[in-house]
Amino acid sequence: MQRAVLLLSGGLDSVAAAYLLRGIAEPVLALTADYGQKSAKQELGAAYAVATDLGVPHRTVFLQFLKEAATGALVDRYANVPEPSIEDMDDADGAGASSAAAVWVPNRNGVLIAMAATWAEANEVSYVVCGFNREEARTFPDNSKSFLEATNEALALSTRNRVQVIAPTIDMDKIEIARAALEAGAPLHRCWSCYLGGDQPCGRCESCLRFRRALDGAGIPHEGGRVIHNNAGGKP
Repeated sequence: MQRAVLLLSGGLDSVAAAYLLRGIAEPVLALTADYGQKSAKQELGAAYAVATDLGVPHRTVFLQFLKEAATGALVDRYANVPEPSIEDMDDADGAGASSAAAVWVPNRNGVLIAMAATWAEANEVSYVVCGFNREEARTFPDNSKSFLEATNEALALSTRNRVQVIAPTIDMDKIEIARAALEAGAPLHRCWSCYLGGDQPCGRCESCLRFRRALDGAGIPHEGGRVIHNNAGGKP
């Protein structure tokens, strides 16, 4: 079986992708980036716990230059993250686009993939695994299938072993991802899907709203933005 490096943020999409990878490739390393995002501490904790569940080594990569380059609400301590309504999130050409722009980090996914592909090539690993999905691709073009395909064309030239990015969630919306993750036994109780880094998810940012809608749509019990864990085989 081919081997893979996981880009693991600790959120729903990357956790689901890591578990949906089974049968496709064997994960050998999980990478989480700290680029000064407000939720860094919580993301790192969630990602480390998931990597431990998978039995995969975890490494934190510090990308301070991304924070220095970014001015958005994800990294600016003095800027409030948007608190859209559900309707706003689905308005890809209006309010949804504005919300996405407010939390945009310049070329973030491009940087993360390049970093992970470097690790992959150096260790003769074939794949980098991401949680891209069609729901967020509507307002975040670096989640889209077009971005995935273009990135793989570039990586075929920039890596000697032709590392490729795969996203098992690429054709799914968040509800479908939550259902698939549940079926795959992913530890959704470990996920952190909030733009902020408090003790509990804020429940108001776009990431929280999408996560809660996904859980509700998949019939997964949750409380305060966290999945209720039943201690049965890693499943929520």
